[in-house]
Amino acid sequence: MSKSNIIRQQIWGKLRNVAKPDTRFDKNFAEVIPDFEGSEIANRRVLDMEACRNAEFLFITPDNCLVEIRRALIEMGKPFFMSTYGIYRGFLYIEPGSVPKGHELYAAWLDGMEHFGRPITLEEVARKGRIDFLVTGASAVSVDGVRFGKGHGFFDLEWGMFTDLGLVGEQTPVVAVVHDCQVVHEKLHPSPTDILVDWIATPGGLHRVDRRAKRPHGVIWDLLEPKQIEQTPPLQELRAIQGLAPRA
Repeated sequence: MSKSNIIRQQIWGKLRNVAKPDTRFDKNFAEVIPDFEGSEIANRRVLDMEACRNAEFLFITPDNCLVEIRRALIEMGKPFFMSTYGIYRGFLYIEPGSVPKGHELYAAWLDGMEHFGRPITLEEVARKGRIDFLVTGASAVSVDGVRFGKGHGFFDLEWGMFTDLGLVGEQTPVVAVVHDCQVVHEKLHPSPTDILVDWIATPGGLHRVDRRAKRPHGVIWDLLEPKQIEQTPPLQELRAIQGLAPRA
């Protein structure tokens, strides 16, 4: 078992005590990054950040622990987009004014995003310009900013697509929202695809990360199976944008 999987298993054992069950996956952390006790406090720490307040276009992952951030952004009229489960149906975009007053909380849930959000292509995302701020949940994150997801690599893949289009870079703020028990208090060596975060928001505080390495750039196509490309519309779109032939 790899070190990253060992860390996940250790954290998942602690997380069971504070995680809130998902309506579909319960506490199957291999399939869902859950909400947790105190997530609204951690979310508020992110919303109070100057970089978040000043952001004009944001990317928020579909994790359950980020509902309050999505709700507040809708209320504030800030445009943001989010990936669908597994990126199987691409991305959903919430336009300012698209959610009737009083429906912000429902719209922030995943079912509500499906109702009020509209599909948005990578090309349309690129036309909107750079992404100012990214927020993600995590299975675990180290004190030096190495983020671990469920093990499927979706956020790493999304980052790769965004960098290929010049929408994010080394200076783009990335925040991980986790419970305090999900913070790994040892420094880890990132893999070539690990996204390093700048901030870790927990119920206990907001922690600035002193990054020691650069973030990865671009989609590493050789690491992807043809079936994954076939099942991920944004990857197919990116290949077309880059003029790459379909993978056999």
